[in-house]
Amino acid sequence: MAKEYDVVILGGGTGGYVAAIRAAQLGLKTAVVEKGKLGGTCLHAGCIPSKALLRSAEVYAQTKQSEAFGVFAREVRLDFAQVQARKQAIIDQLHKGIHMLMKKGKIDVYEGTGRILGPSIFSPMPGTISVEMNDGTENEMLVPKYVVIATGSRPRTLPGLTIDGQFVMTSDEALRMETLPASIIIVGGGVIGIEWASMLNDFGVDVTVVEYADRILPTEDRDVSKEIEKILKQRGVRIVTKAKVLPDTLVVENGVRIQAEIHGQNETFTAEKMLVSVGRQANVEGIGLENTDIVIEKGFIQTNEYYQTKEKHIYAIGDVIGGLQLAHVASHEGIIAIEHLAGNTVHPLDYTMVPKCIYSRPEAASVGLTEEEAKTKGYDVKVGKFPFKAIGKALVYGEAEGFVKIVADAKTDDVLGVHMVGPHVTDMISEAGLARVLNATPWEIAHTIHPHPTLSEAMMEAALAVDGKAIHF
Repeated sequence: MAKEYDVVILGGGTGGYVAAIRAAQLGLKTAVVEKGKLGGTCLHAGCIPSKALLRSAEVYAQTKQSEAFGVFAREVRLDFAQVQARKQAIIDQLHKGIHMLMKKGKIDVYEGTGRILGPSIFSPMPGTISVEMNDGTENEMLVPKYVVIATGSRPRTLPGLTIDGQFVMTSDEALRMETLPASIIIVGGGVIGIEWASMLNDFGVDVTVVEYADRILPTEDRDVSKEIEKILKQRGVRIVTKAKVLPDTLVVENGVRIQAEIHGQNETFTAEKMLVSVGRQANVEGIGLENTDIVIEKGFIQTNEYYQTKEKHIYAIGDVIGGLQLAHVASHEGIIAIEHLAGNTVHPLDYTMVPKCIYSRPEAASVGLTEEEAKTKGYDVKVGKFPFKAIGKALVYGEAEGFVKIVADAKTDDVLGVHMVGPHVTDMISEAGLARVLNATPWEIAHTIHPHPTLSEAMMEAALAVDGKAIHF
């Protein structure tokens, strides 16, 4: 017998379950269909597990350097099995919490694969959901007024490059490694590739990063890319840019060997394992889109600014629509979609207001336009930059590398972008995000009293530096 809902959400990842919670808060009868585990990629194969491993790597690296703090450890030993066990315990705790949230919101959860059906006896419009249940019981038929597609994404690979999960991996397989390799080639120097490079280097792995673009982190401000590359190289990571990996040269034999074209010449790279980190592709297959008029371009579902597809009662959010593939973006897109379908007044998301974080060591974070983007858009810019080496708290921490950089409009004095490299900057970037939301000027940031000694003083000093008035540098 078909079950009726106001909203059915395909996918229980961050965007999906947040959308479900908001729908329930608005009094809508809501269901979530998830073929794997609630929490999706972010909780089980992305944000949380990778950051848990990064934290263990950071502690291991810091402990080996503890003598600089006057702390002498007799033995520093890495137990990677315990590292993985800690990671899994964090995942399990958060997973349990999401189930509690679903119960609290009286949200029905169907564990199975959902597929959108075309017009049928249940509805004259496409949107009825057939759920193939994981436990093998009879398919459930769900008839919603609205559908939200939140099926997420999966790691991409290079054409012709076979992922075997043992020697050639994506981040999915790498997160499940039982032992660390002695050496690894990371194909791709974007955010995920650099986080893995930092982590594995801290764990003692010999790391080589091979990037196609002319710099790592090509979507970040050039100063950020330059600083992170400099620091990683100082730590022993080999970084090769302007390198086109040639998949047909891959040889897997007690390790991996592959060639890359660099400045017209082929160079061979060898390692115990290879991690392919070249972006993510949307999960649009097998969910019944062919039964709708939904448009897919370049592998992603197309929507309007309120996340409606061409089928106005079917919305899509998160990685499946492309753009900024970040968990916090998916959450906000989900909330906007639910508020819109509920008939509430909502404003489209301004993606230049979205903070972006890189959890390497040191961390990097940004919001708004890079200096280059601002100039390309025709702004007359002025820039303030302040190093952490002039911040007392950074010296106390023993992490004084990096900087805070503020890009402002010379005519209006508005903050256009903020870019950071350094300790705990992923926690500091929210102040910059608020500055962007409030159309703050560097003067306003500079005259906000920042306590001493804190890392946040770098934000104040960078704001002063925009007008050449930095105090401590």
